[in-house]
Amino acid sequence: MPEGPELHLASLYVNRMCDGVVFTGPVRKSEVSKNPDVPFTCEAYRITATSRGKEVKLTLTPMKSDESKEGQMAGQADQPMDIVFRFGMSGYFRFTTEDELPKHAHLRFYSKEKPCRVLSFVDARRFGSWQPNGMWQPDRGPCIMFEYRSFRENVLSHLSDRAFDRPICEVLLNQKYFNGIGNYLRAEILFRLNIPPFVLARTVLDGLETEDLCQTEKPEKEEVTDTKTTNRPKKKRVKEKAADLLRLCHTVPLEVVNLGGKGYDPEKADYSDFEAWLQCYCVDGMKSVRDHNGRTMWFKGDPGPMAPKDLKSPKAKKRVKKENDHDNTYKQKVARSRSESTIKEKVVQHDTVAKKPKKEKNAHPEETKRRKSEKAQEVNVPQDQKKSAPRRRKNNSAEAAVHRDRVEA
Repeated sequence: MPEGPELHLASLYVNRMCDGVVFTGPVRKSEVSKNPDVPFTCEAYRITATSRGKEVKLTLTPMKSDESKEGQMAGQADQPMDIVFRFGMSGYFRFTTEDELPKHAHLRFYSKEKPCRVLSFVDARRFGSWQPNGMWQPDRGPCIMFEYRSFRENVLSHLSDRAFDRPICEVLLNQKYFNGIGNYLRAEILFRLNIPPFVLARTVLDGLETEDLCQTEKPEKEEVTDTKTTNRPKKKRVKEKAADLLRLCHTVPLEVVNLGGKGYDPEKADYSDFEAWLQCYCVDGMKSVRDHNGRTMWFKGDPGPMAPKDLKSPKAKKRVKKENDHDNTYKQKVARSRSESTIKEKVVQHDTVAKKPKKEKNAHPEETKRRKSEKAQEVNVPQDQKKSAPRRRKNNSAEAAVHRDRVEA
């Protein structure tokens, strides 16, 4: 994410590339951007830029000519307009030809020359924003780089605020007091001072003076003699004037600016010098955990007493998550198969139980056998009788004839 130094370097880039360039026509916005339209159209205007913390302001200034004095054209701007930009996660400026326009150029300013060149605000992730006729956000504090004295006063005069009840690493991202500090700057500043990231912010800042007397002096140590007790031997405590967190919040960002554009070079994208400058952030051998806001904090040594309870580095957490996902899928499959088998068993048992009442109607097995045999007899006996009936009739008729013959004889 671009931080205070990157936004200041962006303003320097705009001023360098747009020096002497005349722009013309309307300011055009991409179709996919949800940011507001910029209602500015002018036949000829210039662009300058300035920065403050994590904001950049572009000023569009119409150029006055003899034609404009005679009569202003309808719809043409005659007053300067300020557009305040916030870069989000991936915003930056590019100045290219119209044919080389970047893919994610969401706000474009066209030059009057031929071939035409375009100053564009590029933001691939579209977290950045701009505000026409905008002003610096009132909720943001003074700039850590270019309003140093006001910055110190703003922080030290509000130490009683509840915001300073949090760990120092999280307070450093509060733009109300540390306008311009971001993730890599807080890691580098705390690392240089050997301050654990998860200690109470108020204890780190308490005791600092409003005016930095050592701003232009070399770091020195002051020996203070403890004379409160007369019986005990005198002790000397060392007070390091160099251990001033607010001073490093001012000087460390300026070191990035002094890298000569290597930290912000949208044309060449050369970050080798910046990577070599880093001492803690994303450096091998350093530890990293997520703070209470989910932001990755890089540090060395003890994290401090206010560290999150589940101290896990983001990388290790991802690995564990992947392994758990694999185990969970396997366990889910096993559980699913077991549940399906138990359901089938329950269905079979339910069916058998449902069929039992039909057998219970013929309550005893002996009675059922007897009834079956009786039915078989009832069915079979009449059939035998029916089959033997004609034979019996023939026999009876034969006997009657014999008896008749005997009587006649």
